[in-house]
Amino acid sequence: MRQGIFLKLYRLLFVGFIALLTGCQGGLLDPKGQVGVEEKHLIFTAVGLMLLVVIPVIFLTLFFAWKYRASNTSARYEPKWSHSNKIEAVCWGVPIIIVIILMCITWVSTHRLDPYRPLDVKPGTPSIQVEVVSMDWKWLFIYPKLGIATVNQLVFPKNTQVRFHLTSQSVMNSFFIPQLGSQIYTMAMMETKLHLIANEAGTFDGISSSYSGAGFTGMNFKAIATPSQADFDQWVAKVRQSSKVLNDASYKQLVKPSENDPVVYFSSVKPHMFQQIMHQYMKMKKMSGQLHDSTSAPVITESAGKE
Repeated sequence: MRQGIFLKLYRLLFVGFIALLTGCQGGLLDPKGQVGVEEKHLIFTAVGLMLLVVIPVIFLTLFFAWKYRASNTSARYEPKWSHSNKIEAVCWGVPIIIVIILMCITWVSTHRLDPYRPLDVKPGTPSIQVEVVSMDWKWLFIYPKLGIATVNQLVFPKNTQVRFHLTSQSVMNSFFIPQLGSQIYTMAMMETKLHLIANEAGTFDGISSSYSGAGFTGMNFKAIATPSQADFDQWVAKVRQSSKVLNDASYKQLVKPSENDPVVYFSSVKPHMFQQIMHQYMKMKKMSGQLHDSTSAPVITESAGKE
């Protein structure tokens, strides 16, 4: 009777677990890139090691409650028992071993999955550079070698290493393509780097994973991995047919806060636009410093004169 109840409970839990996993499609547990696959394995490894402690504790808790129930008169009663070296060794030894294993895995994976570090790919694997600027509330992607740019659409060939250089126009933000892996922050006047690759063609959701204001929920984009280089070249040709160009005047209009922006193509980009965006506040900072020095000097002189 009891075995039948436990069997039904096990089946119910298993079905519920599978149902929960159906919501993982398109996310971290459905990776389509090398980095995402390694991060998925890391998550499963860490969870599996921790379950070595969690599952026995849950089982023993239920077992003790059942075994030493009030109606079980055959259970051993030892009111003066207080210590067991074997239990102490298990309670302390197993967690320590698991922590050491997790520490080693974390150390190795942290260096192997460093966003700044180029990926370990086969020799001859092509690469492409993309410059990313987070705005209020949209994403600007600049292809410096191709001289084109897009808003809210990132396209690259599959099996091609994408070298991202990222910055922010205003507040700090977070660039994340869950199925490809490795979230990284963008900050004004600073450059961060990220390396990703898609192992198969497809369209993946890109998001801002850090709250950045009223339009945060609509700050999404599509990352498209084309099946071949020829398909990517066709997309580049399509972008170059756009009548829009990215220069100082159009950028000034682009940076104005807006929500749920459509995809926009720029057929040409002003040279070194990314560097200009990243350093745009430097002059203001220098002017502020000069103004501070000029206003503080008379105060010092006046106080010195009074003394």
